[in-house]
Amino acid sequence: MDDASILLVVDNPDEVDLMLRALQRRNIANVVMVARDGVEALDYLFCRGKFARGGASTKLPAVILLDLELPKLGGLEVLKEIRANARTSMLPVVIFTSSDEEEDVVRSYRSGANSCVRKPVNFAEFISAVAQLGVYWLFLNRPPRSA
Repeated sequence: MDDASILLVVDNPDEVDLMLRALQRRNIANVVMVARDGVEALDYLFCRGKFARGGASTKLPAVILLDLELPKLGGLEVLKEIRANARTSMLPVVIFTSSDEEEDVVRSYRSGANSCVRKPVNFAEFISAVAQLGVYWLFLNRPPRSA
């Protein structure tokens, strides 16, 4: 799936760098679009704002890695808008969060998350988790053709 892309929605620049490095270590060369807040993520997906004309491709990402704690618009609100729109409703969304609260997991799944993964604190485990997510969602998962 060489043309498949990832939408990474994370506000912490250090985490973005770690995630990009983890994907590169597993030779995942797919395009990674980074959105630093919830509003930017939705603008990208729905071709609004700076992505309205020529900024973003109309092709949707293969998977969205979404943090819960985001500025401007939180991860659960982003997820709800993704699920409410026919164009994006079937996109795989993985909640990748540092939260260890069971309530966050339950709310994520109730809002339509395909998976919830707790960010490991250990560097090596963090790199491994991101790499595994990339391999699974880009190469092993089989999305419907109409999505």
